[in-house]
Amino acid sequence: MPKKATTKTRTSKKTQKKDSTLSNLEINRRREWRFELPLPAKIRGKLPQGKNFEEITTIQNISAQGVYFCLDSGVVIGSKLNLVIDMPSELSGGEKLKLCLGGLTVRLEEPDAKGKKQGVALRFHKDFKIIPEKE
Repeated sequence: MPKKATTKTRTSKKTQKKDSTLSNLEINRRREWRFELPLPAKIRGKLPQGKNFEEITTIQNISAQGVYFCLDSGVVIGSKLNLVIDMPSELSGGEKLKLCLGGLTVRLEEPDAKGKKQGVALRFHKDFKIIPEKE
């Protein structure tokens, strides 16, 4: 009588060690590095009710594809926003420049404990402009 093949699920010690190491690390699935740069920025856009708004905030982090900041305004996912970021003079050879770009809101976080500021993640459009501060 032929023996029946049975399958055992067994994990090697090497795999177990690798899995426990991965569970202790935060996995970053982003394509681009994020830089913790607290830069002042002016955000412009439209609220869901159609009213235009403009708010001054501080960027918490930025990458080639997006930015994260907090707002009081109450935007929704899919909102088109424009940013004007004051560039650090160290990055512009001492000249005062502004980076102007836009994008779509792709993620929102609950307002902070004070109940005011809402975390906003924005994915950039490809177009941007760098202009002197005077304009």
